[in-house]
Amino acid sequence: MVDISRFAKASILVVGDVMLDRYWFGDVERISPEAPVPVVLVGNRDERLGGAANVAINASSLGARLCLMGVVGNDEPGATVERLLTASGVRSRLLKDPQFPTTVKLRVVARQQQLVRIDFEERPTPEHLTTKMELFEQEYAQHDVVLFSDYGKGALEHVASMIELCRKAGKITLVDPKGDDYSKYAGASVLTPNRSEFKQVMGGWKTEAQLTEKAQTLRQRLNLGALLLTRSEEGMTLFNEEGAFHVPAQAREVFDVSGAGDTVIATLACAIGAGMNLPDSVRLANKAGGVVVGKLGTAVILPEELV
Repeated sequence: MVDISRFAKASILVVGDVMLDRYWFGDVERISPEAPVPVVLVGNRDERLGGAANVAINASSLGARLCLMGVVGNDEPGATVERLLTASGVRSRLLKDPQFPTTVKLRVVARQQQLVRIDFEERPTPEHLTTKMELFEQEYAQHDVVLFSDYGKGALEHVASMIELCRKAGKITLVDPKGDDYSKYAGASVLTPNRSEFKQVMGGWKTEAQLTEKAQTLRQRLNLGALLLTRSEEGMTLFNEEGAFHVPAQAREVFDVSGAGDTVIATLACAIGAGMNLPDSVRLANKAGGVVVGKLGTAVILPEELV
């Protein structure tokens, strides 16, 4: 039995790419005469926090004390992000960049199927990223765990310097990586790539022995405390100095994998911040991931779903 009340001890700083996920739900009854595409008559709309903001509200839902840092635009989606964070009880230190539109992912869904996703995004200006680094220097010392949620949108331009500051201060750092250059994450406590991300960096493998060799090579090369590989239906494998520790996937129907990685790393941060050891934290994060893939879109894990 997991004592979720322990998560209240965890103080977590989430830093990364903040997004707004918008969903338009409707019905399809005909094909457009203009092109061979379905015509969606939109009925309901929903707005949810995405990216680093989804990580933050997942950790907050489990009871941890949270602060979110990121960049949004001085626009309507940015105001919506702030409103949703406030409603979720998440403290935030968001920079508003008037030259940067808030990142928005618009999904059109009909009959429980996503038909199209439309992205609106640009990179933040260098001046605001410098200011964000200054804010980070003021904030990180107040937290036990610092979680970097990298979606490749530009908000973590200074992540290498941030990790180095945390390392010197003895802070636990978790990184959800993006891209094919992991050198910027060197020195992190735990790196959590998914299967396809890991293949992009280290290449494929045919056996578990080959996978272990590649994972340990990357871990040692980057001086990581541990590498947690999320493997979809194959579960998760933790690689550290003691070897490889595998947790099989929870047996349940997969409905939507959107945001599952956010939930996994948020739960991992809560568990570590509450004093749980790494293997037990991984087991709990695996369970959390198994729950949210049964929900539509980016979703929040609830405490009772882990107990």
